[in-house]
Amino acid sequence: MYTTLISTDALARQLADPALVVVDCRHNLSDVDAGERAYHASHLPGARFMHLDRDLSGPRTGRNGRHPLPDVASLSATLSRAGIDASRQVVAYDQNNGMWASRLWWLLHWLGHDAAAVLDGGLDKWIAEQRPLTADLPSFEPASFVAMTPRPVVSTEAILRNLSERASSPLTILDARAPERFRGDIEPLDPVAGHIPGAINRPYTANLTPQGTFKSAELLRREFAAQLGTTAAANVVHQCGSGVTACHNVLAMTIAGLLGSRLYPGSWSEWVADAARPVARGG
Repeated sequence: MYTTLISTDALARQLADPALVVVDCRHNLSDVDAGERAYHASHLPGARFMHLDRDLSGPRTGRNGRHPLPDVASLSATLSRAGIDASRQVVAYDQNNGMWASRLWWLLHWLGHDAAAVLDGGLDKWIAEQRPLTADLPSFEPASFVAMTPRPVVSTEAILRNLSERASSPLTILDARAPERFRGDIEPLDPVAGHIPGAINRPYTANLTPQGTFKSAELLRREFAAQLGTTAAANVVHQCGSGVTACHNVLAMTIAGLLGSRLYPGSWSEWVADAARPVARGG
């Protein structure tokens, strides 16, 4: 069972396995239909497509961020239509670095489906190795996905309490956005620039090698230790702009063997939906 990453070599050997479900998660925030167009043009053999907005996010209310979590029933129905049940090994991939695929990985683990992995290096690595692609749409039977009790996440209210109460076991917030967004130098997507007071910047790209694959478990463990010190993984909360690339940091900590960290699903876009919430700027 693959629970974090799968290599292109390993996936290529198992493409014909009927217990395997491959999901194309390609996306582009500035052209939200680009991933689906690319999927119809060419994808891994047998791959289904899931859209970040339609399939892997819930409805926006203006208060819950740009990519709210889907409700459990809706997500379970989506996974069932894709032929996913407890017997299936799921592999998610995107263009290259796993920033979109990690969202599906996190959602599956959130609902107790641990046989879910991200293709390390994504489609770019697959193509560079001249592995097979197709434009044929797969034929498959729907399944019955049964969700387990969702694993814990962290709410805006919990972060506000953490800021005001000086808890004996305080939360440490890791922000996965690019440094210039964290500092508040720019903000291309949300109405307010900056970060949650006390947050630490860990851009999701720091998890990757120059080749676009994940760093080794040992190196990731050292890097997280350098940033988190003695903070227990259970006290680490991951956020980004909308709760998507933060999943990349959850995945990286899991690869490193640092288990139990949690996601703030609403992330910065939910935080700044209320102007009364505090904002910090600078490094």
